[in-house]
Amino acid sequence: MTIKKLVTSVAVLALMASPAAAEVDFSGKTIEWVIPFSETGGSAKWANFFAPLLSKELPGNPTVVVKFMPGAGSTKGANWFQEQKHEDGTLLFGTSGSTQFPYLLDDPRVRYEYADWVPVMASGTGGVAYINPEDGAKFDGSANALKDINFIYGSQGATRLDLVPLLAWQMLGMNVEPVFGIKGRGDGRLMFERGEATIDYQTSSSYLGASADLVAQGKAVPMMTWGALDADGNIVRDPTFPDIPTFKEVCEATDGCETSGDAWDAWKAFFVSGFPVQKIAFLPAGTPDDVAQAYADAFDAVRKSDDFAAISAKEIGKYDIFVGPNAKKATAAGTTVSPQAKEYVKNWLQEAYGVSLK
Repeated sequence: MTIKKLVTSVAVLALMASPAAAEVDFSGKTIEWVIPFSETGGSAKWANFFAPLLSKELPGNPTVVVKFMPGAGSTKGANWFQEQKHEDGTLLFGTSGSTQFPYLLDDPRVRYEYADWVPVMASGTGGVAYINPEDGAKFDGSANALKDINFIYGSQGATRLDLVPLLAWQMLGMNVEPVFGIKGRGDGRLMFERGEATIDYQTSSSYLGASADLVAQGKAVPMMTWGALDADGNIVRDPTFPDIPTFKEVCEATDGCETSGDAWDAWKAFFVSGFPVQKIAFLPAGTPDDVAQAYADAFDAVRKSDDFAAISAKEIGKYDIFVGPNAKKATAAGTTVSPQAKEYVKNWLQEAYGVSLK
């Protein structure tokens, strides 16, 4: 063998041995998990729940720190994330339905593109609407006795995830006046606690963390959940709140509310987009496959741990967790609605709130 061939062979062997040394390792590093909402809402609860579990499963056991970047109903943070590129795998971004809806509705403030990001975990959630005790005493499973009441609601914006409750309440014939501009659903709950709002809704994690205490203290009365989807795509009771009726049930019991037709089809389409696949963890554009796989494997290990089902049920609810390729499929489902549903909601936003997205 010539010297040249020998050197070449040694180089090849070195390259063959190098992958082990090049494996993803976050030892001594800090992962920044950016949430584009305030620290009081459901997304904060979700990220704070997963952060220490993710730290235990990522290679090298890095510290995972949750940071908040609220503004414009999460559009500010999402636009910022769009400009980020992969560096060392230490940046993670979490979205919610309030990030997906402006994207779906062609909101001109949106400068982000979901297709550019790398989803590594997606999870579903639910939501619970509740009212103050005085009005709650009139609730009998229908909204018939609530139609002459003027409710106040703290809202992140009509094009955010709040469009699901706002459209539901309108379909029920209720008079709900939104106060727009809050930075997270937790801020809406604080308005309700202070008596500045008389109706509210929270995603499951935030409801379990705080609103359920208001109910236990007699300071709030649960009205309905948005429900969950069964294997055939039908709306059924939320597994986390099986004793609370769904919006579908309340609608069916309320005079003038229909669970068929254009309004129902549009509401359901955005519910499906906003809740069964509501919260997604992304890595920035350009993230190498091995780094993305390390995160997917870590989240997979979290969800498969022996005590995960028990602790997650108490903290974020009983919902599916998707990782890897399934997270990509779930993201595609959560960022797609039919043209008919989009057109209906755009017209409704214009008529109800003067919001033009055409």
